[in-house]
Order: sequence, then structure tokens, then C-alpha cells
Amino acid sequence: MAELEVRLSHRAHRYPIRINCGVLAQTGNQIRKRLPHVRHVAIISNQQVFNLFGKTVAGSLRGSGFAVSHWLMRDGERYKTIRSLEHALSFLSDSGLERTDVVIALGGGVVGDLAGFAAASYLRGVAFVQIPTTLLAQIDASVGGKTAVNLPSGKNLVGAFHQPHLVLIDVETLNTLPRRELTAGWCEAVKQGAAGSQKLFQRTVDFLNNVGFSLQSQAGMEGLLADLIAAHCRFKASIVAADEREDPDRSGRQSRKILNFGHTTAHALETVTNYRRLRHGEAVGYGMLVSGEISKDLGMLPSERLELLREAVTLCGPLPKANDLSISEIIAAMARDKKSRGGSLKWVLLEDIGSARIVDGSEVPPNLLRQSLRAAMSISSTR
Repeated sequence: MAELEVRLSHRAHRYPIRINCGVLAQTGNQIRKRLPHVRHVAIISNQQVFNLFGKTVAGSLRGSGFAVSHWLMRDGERYKTIRSLEHALSFLSDSGLERTDVVIALGGGVVGDLAGFAAASYLRGVAFVQIPTTLLAQIDASVGGKTAVNLPSGKNLVGAFHQPHLVLIDVETLNTLPRRELTAGWCEAVKQGAAGSQKLFQRTVDFLNNVGFSLQSQAGMEGLLADLIAAHCRFKASIVAADEREDPDRSGRQSRKILNFGHTTAHALETVTNYRRLRHGEAVGYGMLVSGEISKDLGMLPSERLELLREAVTLCGPLPKANDLSISEIIAAMARDKKSRGGSLKWVLLEDIGSARIVDGSEVPPNLLRQSLRAAMSISSTR
């Protein structure tokens, strides 16, 4: 089992991330060792994920002496709402969960965000365990403590930082994912390397070249995949440890804001399509290309380095069509982004693969933004 630890520099809280094949069957034992005083475990998941893994997780928990209850949210980003949060909180209350008990998020990033925010809110905060079952959640969303729900005006506008007490990653869950979910996860993997680690970027590209984004069965693939997931978790943990709450006055390579590379455009695309056309990671794929185009046009990123980024996004798999979307609507949605400050967006742009820089939106002329959006949408929609 690969194991690493997230340590937060400004407070005592730390937690392990455990990565292995078959770790779901060890859930009860892992939680009992980490949180020995827990009596009751409340699982938040969705129907599809719970049908696949709920019996294994709940059985392991009961075998370790826990009382277990579960609630299933509807599947999809558009259900990550205040109303769903209210249902989740009512479930925790009706289950009789106490301050010494724990909430488990069993699923992808949507489940993790909602369950984490419910855990942060209920009784002013109860313990929280992440069991991510998608690639995107395993390498990114489950690490770092960001939890949130959406408003009609934008994504993740209401939330809290609530760090988990344990993250359990079972690589075998990825065998059940459709190809689009894998593409979404690989786009996030490329994002992390492109924004902060050329070595991680190259390692991800090499894996995609050798194995393929769809993870078609190859001898030894599971071990290589587990090692790559661990490398991404290690990178994300290093950023979170230095800048847990995304300090608005902090910049540079250790700022958590660099992990927003591609997200300004991505969140706008999700908003204007009502979360129905693009998975989050797919939207990030487009967002990286837009930011790359802006970086090139501002003279920051050489053309040949932008081409490396384009090739990496291509390796992640095909993206849904987006060149029919209104550029004006996308820009209007960007203006409502939660990352804006003083009425101006903060763009995460590239000086090189693995080297991001935060740039004030006033440095990106409107005509250049429109040109970059058109170029990026056109490139990906021709696949």
C-alpha cells in the first residue's frame, strides 16, 4: 500500500492518504485505527456508485463494529446545490450523528464536495473521510479540504475548508469508469503538472503515451497507475500544506491559486451549459488551452511549449463540442467567478510547462481573451 501524509503548516491537523488495490474492503479497519472513538458512520454517495461499492464498504464498516447509515444524492454537478445540502444535513440529523462520529464521501468530486460541506456544517463540524472513486477525485478533489455547493450564478460559491481525517484510494474503482470520466481525470492530471511540476507533467504524458487514457488492461498497469496517483497526491499535498486556504495575498509556485490553472474558463463553461454538456475535467481541458493561448499571445509562453500542452490535452481523450457556445456568455460568466478580486479576475497563466504565474485580468485585453477562447474551442472541437 502506498501511503503519504498531508501536513498543514499552520496547525496541528494531519491525515494519511492510503492507496492500494482492494482497499475498499479494509475501510472499517482503516477508520477504526484512525478514529477509534467513532460509533456511527454516515455514508453519502449516489445510486450508481453505491450499487457498485456500497455493499463492500458498509459490510467492512459493520464488520469493524460501526453503526452504518447512508443517503444517496442525485448524480451530477447540477445537483450540488443548497437544496441537496439541506437534504444531506437532514439525513445526518435523522441518523442521530454525534460530534464524535464520521461522515464518509463515497464517490467522485460532486459527492466529495457536498458530503464535505455537510460534515463541515453539521454540529459545527464532524470528522470526514474521503473514499474517491473517480480519477479526478483521487488525484485532486479528495486532497486539500475544499468543499462547496453551487449557486445558479456560478460554481462553488458557497462552501468551507474542511480537511478530511483519512483518504482511502482504491485503484480498482477506476475499472468501472466510462471513458469520459477518465478523460476528465486525465485533464486534471495534466493541469497539475502543467501548473506546478514539469517532472509530473512528463510522467503523466509518458503514462498516457504508453498505456492510453482509457486504461486498457496491460500487465503491471495497476502498479504504475497507483504510483502515478500517489505522485499527484504528493504534489497536491505539498501545495495544500503551504497554503491551505488559498491566501489571496500569496503568489508564486507554492500558492494554492496555481491549481486554478484552466479553471476560470472551466467554471464559466460549466455555468453556461448548466452542467449538462461538460464534465468538470473536460471543461478544465478547454480552460488550459484558453490559458495557454493567452500566455502565448502575451509573450509569456513560447509557441512550442503551448504545442506540448495541446498534445497532452489530446492524449487525455476527446472533448465534447464547445465551438457553438456564445463567447459573450462565457465572458459574462467569468466575471462572476469567485476568484475575482477588486472586480478583476486573476488568471493563472504559464511561463513554461510546470511554471505558472498569476496575472491580473486587467493585463488580458478583451479582444485577446475573445481570440483565445475562439482558438481553443476550435482546436479541440476538430478532433
